[in-house]
Amino acid sequence: MTQTRDPGLQPERTRLAWRRTTLTCTVVAVLAGKQAIDDDITAAGVTGAALSALVWVGFLAVGHRRIQALESPRPAALSFRGALLAAACTVALAGFAVAVVL
Repeated sequence: MTQTRDPGLQPERTRLAWRRTTLTCTVVAVLAGKQAIDDDITAAGVTGAALSALVWVGFLAVGHRRIQALESPRPAALSFRGALLAAACTVALAGFAVAVVL
């Protein structure tokens, strides 16, 4: 008898972690937009906010794809491309946040 899935809560915890991370990324993108229009509106601030929104969409796509993959009875491991994209989005979001603040 083969078991198709870990009966523990590990897949659910992983799914919740992706949702939590996506929510955090959303808050950072919203705060970057707010910061860009709250103070003096500068080209660097608007560009940083726009790029933050673009990176947010990319991270949202990666997170949603991973959450959907975890629904299957035997989820595949996160691909190297997906992990690289998520890491790049995180680093880019931090860089654009600095551009908005400065």
